[in-house]
Amino acid sequence: MPPYWIFAAPAILLALLSLFGERRRASFVSRSLERQPERFPRVSVIVPVKGEDEGLKENLAALAALDYPQYDLFIAARNADDIPRGVLPNRATIELAHYEDGEASDKVQNLTAAIKAAHNTTQIFAFADSDGRVTPRWLRALVAPLEDPAVGASTGYRWFAPEPPTFWSLLRGVWDAVALSRFGEGDAPFTWGGSMAIRKQTIFEIGLFRAWRDAISDDYALAGAVHGAGLKIAWAPGALTPSRDRLPMVGFFAWARRQLMLTRFYQPRMWGLAVVAHVIYCAGMAASIAASIGGNRLAEWALILQLSPGMLKGLNRATLAKAVLPEYEAWFKRHSWVHAIWTPLATWVWLIVLAASAAGDTITWRGRTYRLKKNEPPMNTDEHR
Repeated sequence: MPPYWIFAAPAILLALLSLFGERRRASFVSRSLERQPERFPRVSVIVPVKGEDEGLKENLAALAALDYPQYDLFIAARNADDIPRGVLPNRATIELAHYEDGEASDKVQNLTAAIKAAHNTTQIFAFADSDGRVTPRWLRALVAPLEDPAVGASTGYRWFAPEPPTFWSLLRGVWDAVALSRFGEGDAPFTWGGSMAIRKQTIFEIGLFRAWRDAISDDYALAGAVHGAGLKIAWAPGALTPSRDRLPMVGFFAWARRQLMLTRFYQPRMWGLAVVAHVIYCAGMAASIAASIGGNRLAEWALILQLSPGMLKGLNRATLAKAVLPEYEAWFKRHSWVHAIWTPLATWVWLIVLAASAAGDTITWRGRTYRLKKNEPPMNTDEHR
C-alpha cells in the first residue's frame, strides 16, 4: 500500500462506518416525539444555581411553566448568595445545601440536599441546568421512558442556540453536538445532568447517594450507578434542551477541556477511543490535503469522501434538533448550515482539546477548583458526556 493510503484509507473507512444508524436514529426520534406518558406521577424538578447565567430569569421561568399536571420546582444552591436577585419564579422552592463533609462538587451537594427535602409523595426526580431553557414538553419527554421498569434513568441532551451568535459560540454547538451521535434506541451510554430523570425508588436501589458521596460529576456518577445495577438509560429526544449561552474563545477551550477531562477520569476507555478516532480522521485529512497540493487528483476525491459523511451527520443532527425544537425554527434557518460546513473544523478542534485534556487532574467549575481522583468509580459502560 502506498504511504499516502496508509493514512487516507482508515480515515475513509471510519467516516463511512460512522453513517450507519443515522436513518434508524431519525426514525426513533420521530416515534419518540409522538410518545406521551400513560401516567403522570408527581415529579420534583431540581435545578442547581450558582451565580449568573445568560438568560437565567427566563430559563427558570421556563421550568416553572412546564406542561405537566403535578410537579414541584426546587432551586438548589449552596447558600443564598449564589442566587441572583429577581430571577426566581413564584412557584419555586429554595433549598440550600450549605457545607457538608466530603469532596463532592457543589452541584452534587446541592442536588443531594434538594432530593432529601422533596415532598414524600414525589415519585420521580428530574434535573435541569440553570443555563438551559427547556420547552414545555421537556418533562413529559423525560417521564415517559421511566414507565419501563428496565429503564433506570432517562436523559435528554443540550443544543447550543446562541442568540445573537458569535463564532466561538456557534463552534461550541458544532463541537458539542457530536455527542448526540452516541444516542439512539436502546441503552444510552451516559446521562447529561442538565436533562435527566430517575425514579425515587431507583435512587435507593442503585445507591445513588453513595455514588455521589465524593463525586465531581453528577451525571457520570449517576449513569455508572444505573448501569452498575443492570438497568438501562433511555434517551428522550423530546428533552433536548436549548442553551442561549455565549462565550469567547478562552471560555470555549476552558469549557471543552473540562468536559473531556471529566470523561478521561470517569470514562477512560471512551476517551481513549475518541483520541484514536480523531488521530485517524485528522491524519487522513492532512495526508489528503498534502497529496492534493502535490498534484494527486485521486487524493482530492479521497478528501471529499473523508469529509462528506461527517458533514452529512452534522446536517442530520441539526435536522433532528429542528424537529424537536419547532420554537427555534428561525434560528435553524439561519444557522443550522454551520453543523455541516464547520464539521471538519470541529474535528480538528476535538483533537486539540483531547490533547489538552490528556494532562492534569484539576478542573475549575463555577469558581471552585476540584481535584479529580483516579479512584473515583468508573461507569460500567463504554461511552461519553
